[in-house]
Amino acid sequence: MIPSFSFRPRLLDALAGYDRDRFLRDLGAGITVGVVALPLAMAFAIASGLPPGAGLWTAIIAGLLVALLGGSNVQIGGPAGAFIVIVYGIIERYGVANLLIATACAGVLLFALGLLRLGSLVRYVPVSIVVGFTNGIAVLIAVSQLKDWLGLKVERMPADFFAQMLVLGRNINSFEPWAFALGAACLAGLFAWPRLWGAGSPVKQALDLPGMRRALQVTARVPGPIVALVTLTALAFALELPVETIGSRFGGIPAGLPAFALPDFSWETVKQLVAPTVTITLLGAIESLLCARVADQVSGLPRHDPNQELMAQGVANLVAPFFGGMPATGTIARTVTNIRSGGTTPVAGTVHAITLAVLVLAAAPLALHVPLAVLAGILLFVAWNMGEWREFAHLTRYSTHYRVLMLGTFFLTVVFDLTVALQVGLLAACGLFIRRMSSLFQVERVAGGEGELRFRLYGSLFFGAVARIDTVVQAVEAGPPQPAVVLDALQLVHLDTSGLDALRQLHKVVLLRGGSLRLENVQAQPFEVIDRAGFAAELAEHRPSPEVAA
Repeated sequence: MIPSFSFRPRLLDALAGYDRDRFLRDLGAGITVGVVALPLAMAFAIASGLPPGAGLWTAIIAGLLVALLGGSNVQIGGPAGAFIVIVYGIIERYGVANLLIATACAGVLLFALGLLRLGSLVRYVPVSIVVGFTNGIAVLIAVSQLKDWLGLKVERMPADFFAQMLVLGRNINSFEPWAFALGAACLAGLFAWPRLWGAGSPVKQALDLPGMRRALQVTARVPGPIVALVTLTALAFALELPVETIGSRFGGIPAGLPAFALPDFSWETVKQLVAPTVTITLLGAIESLLCARVADQVSGLPRHDPNQELMAQGVANLVAPFFGGMPATGTIARTVTNIRSGGTTPVAGTVHAITLAVLVLAAAPLALHVPLAVLAGILLFVAWNMGEWREFAHLTRYSTHYRVLMLGTFFLTVVFDLTVALQVGLLAACGLFIRRMSSLFQVERVAGGEGELRFRLYGSLFFGAVARIDTVVQAVEAGPPQPAVVLDALQLVHLDTSGLDALRQLHKVVLLRGGSLRLENVQAQPFEVIDRAGFAAELAEHRPSPEVAA
């Protein structure tokens, strides 16, 4: 049955009963998130091998489309840290032009996934695989930022992990102490900033005076990345530190709107970009829906619509490349910031995009002076927060299957790439699941009447467990002639066609011994398979009495 088409952005429902109080909360949250997104969008683009404007306009355009068309009240869309490694690898292998084509094609696939109502399938990706590739991506992001943090004179970094480490080692003699100091100060400041305003902070207690409380509240709400960006950029500019900046590498950020340009599509090019297109699609779908689920848990607002969210992500990724943008998805850090700042509807996401556009158009010349080492420090902080490092310490609490999948996906992500990690991880998950399910199927021999071989079946008799029927076959072949074989299927909850074939093969062995086979206490699903395939009639043909009791 083809699912019915449904396209209803959450914004339409959120505006019902919308009032001034909610607008003011959304306005404040949107402005806050827009300010937070400014350094992150630039850093993600630069780390991906693109100019900073690509990240900024992706955050603006994709963020606006996700807010207007999405299926979540509070999701913030834009470039994400998870895409850094993927985008960098695609640019290295295929070039920027083909990245734009792959992103647009991924947008079409994402929209199709939502249109076909396949959003819930993402939930079937095991959490061990998600943790594995998330930690792997975090490691790769951190490694990719070592060049700018250390101030190394490297023309272009390779995409491969081991090649990156080799290049870093060969160029360590170009180490720049000032760049390292700026990056370290940025990283230390980002860790310290929220703790300065905590409940037990001595700084907060010292400044908590009647005349300063309002200023204290405002200061505490300023995002740490903005504080680091502004203060360290001003320091580097004032001291004229010899460090690489956005201006020295990219020539600055254009102060106008990006030009609309259609990528040079051709069927031959699209066929060559299947792998990067699928990678962007899978990662975009997983990241956006995981982010939406986190938002549901944190906000307490109505649950998101995964299919509508995928369609919105599809439109965003289709449109952004026409303006030179990079892949976009839901962003957990900015979404949680939106929630904690009071955002309750997609209006906050819309304000975030407008705020960021105003900042870019008004302050583009100032971005010339931003040191790349400061952006590297921000991304190192992002990588640290992205990784679920406690999972490594807690591995002993989990099953062998979990450990194999998590560690395998982690190492494959680091050593190869996310595509290989997801493919191998999902195949391994399927294999381990089949192995575990097959171990749950049991055949137990019980006492029967004279000349009768009676067995009880437990669990699911499917293609991964059919070998266990050999226990019955061996007992029939070693037993007396003309056996009456009885299978008690009261605890048999599932039967597939491979399991049915195993029962048919058992029936043939029983007939060769001159005996009969009877199934009793058969549950609804196995009975339907047996009856529909005509096996019940086959059993009845060789024995007058009823063979299958439903």
